[in-house]
Amino acid sequence: MAEDVKQVLLFGYGNPGRLDDGLGPALAEEVEKLSLPGVKVDSDYQLTVEDAAEVAKYEIVIFADASVNCAEPFEFKPLESKAELSFSSHSVEPGAVMALAEELFGCLAKCFILGIRGYEFNEFGERLSEKARANLLATVGFIENKIRTGNFD
Repeated sequence: MAEDVKQVLLFGYGNPGRLDDGLGPALAEEVEKLSLPGVKVDSDYQLTVEDAAEVAKYEIVIFADASVNCAEPFEFKPLESKAELSFSSHSVEPGAVMALAEELFGCLAKCFILGIRGYEFNEFGERLSEKARANLLATVGFIENKIRTGNFD
């Protein structure tokens, strides 16, 4: 592996059984197929406090989820750590995971939030809407370029 390759964790989360809410895991699946050097891909229904230990192992962390209102096709922006007063063992926001990683493990990772625009969320079904799938494809190309170039500034 080249020295200039940054160690990247891409964490896609959401519920694939709720139509476009599955965009985060769908992105994780597509990026994993690319077999990019220095990249670990993970996905789950939601983030938990335990994810902080994994986040602390990487230089770059991308939290990817579906969004009901971001710009099309996606939004990618730096994430600020945000300590919360209470945690649920079932769901934690990305900023809280980052704050825990910093506090408990001395994490220095640059973290980003990636919202992929979705449209259909109110039904059950394991499929993406046509527009969400198009947004997913645009996002895969964007993420692949970011990772291959190492340009996260």
